[in-house]
Amino acid sequence: MDEKEQLIRLKEESGLNWKEFSAYFDIPYRTVQDWEHGKRKMPPYLLRLMEYKLKTDKMVREKEK
Repeated sequence: MDEKEQLIRLKEESGLNWKEFSAYFDIPYRTVQDWEHGKRKMPPYLLRLMEYKLKTDKMVREKEK
């Protein structure tokens, strides 16, 4: 699975739409669109950081309940 497919999977798992997703990570919407459409390639380390942030934020939210 390439970065583009992993990004789409991550977005779907987050439950956010693309605008919310880009705002959540403070990444320009156009940049996220370019990654999604394959116009630009995202750095692999960034994908790992995004996954980590989503997982840790989810764990924090669950602990607060």
